[in-house]
Amino acid sequence: MAELAELERLQTQILRRIEQLELSIFPPSKDSAKEDLRTTTEARLSAVLVDAGVKDFSFKRVPSDYYDWSFEARRDILGAASIHHLCKSIVLVNTQAASNITDCSDPQNSKYYVVVVQYTARFSAENVKNFLYSLNNGKIPKKRFNLRLAPEDISHKLTGFEHNGVTCVGMKTDIPVILDEAIVKLNPDFFWLGGGEIDLKLGIRTSEFINFAKPFIVNCSGS
Repeated sequence: MAELAELERLQTQILRRIEQLELSIFPPSKDSAKEDLRTTTEARLSAVLVDAGVKDFSFKRVPSDYYDWSFEARRDILGAASIHHLCKSIVLVNTQAASNITDCSDPQNSKYYVVVVQYTARFSAENVKNFLYSLNNGKIPKKRFNLRLAPEDISHKLTGFEHNGVTCVGMKTDIPVILDEAIVKLNPDFFWLGGGEIDLKLGIRTSEFINFAKPFIVNCSGS
């Protein structure tokens, strides 16, 4: 299964490069503005990753009803190694942060965080709260940490991405990233997450994602 997933990932990379080459030779017509915009998103995020030295990644388009599919069907269309390799990025807001904490300038005590977690996991805000409390050496009262899902309009304003399209690559705001340690333990170490658009997914080598996003690695999923 792992070998098949690797072959499909390599094939997807080759097809993507051929597509980009064709676009450079035959630019899209004016009446294909929507498709041009979609291609631009993939090209922009690819450029961000390449500029950061990331080599092992792949984008893949999925059908518009992708989120109506079972995890197994999503796994198969992406060529993921398992359903546990399907992940999402969610923007959290600390609703109890002190009044002077309004942005993301302090990663240890930020108003907002992006958490990357598996679809098959149950996210634990309490685990993240405990982590942030420890990260600040107990200098900030626990009551000052209360992580909740940020409203969609806030998430879009901060990241530039719509719901189900949020990714940690090319965000408008430099939001601190928290990566669930369960993802780090996945084998093979190549997982999938949002790719900037609802029907665009990004697969990336875990070690390269860590080098790129420099996330806090936290046990943030409960049993």
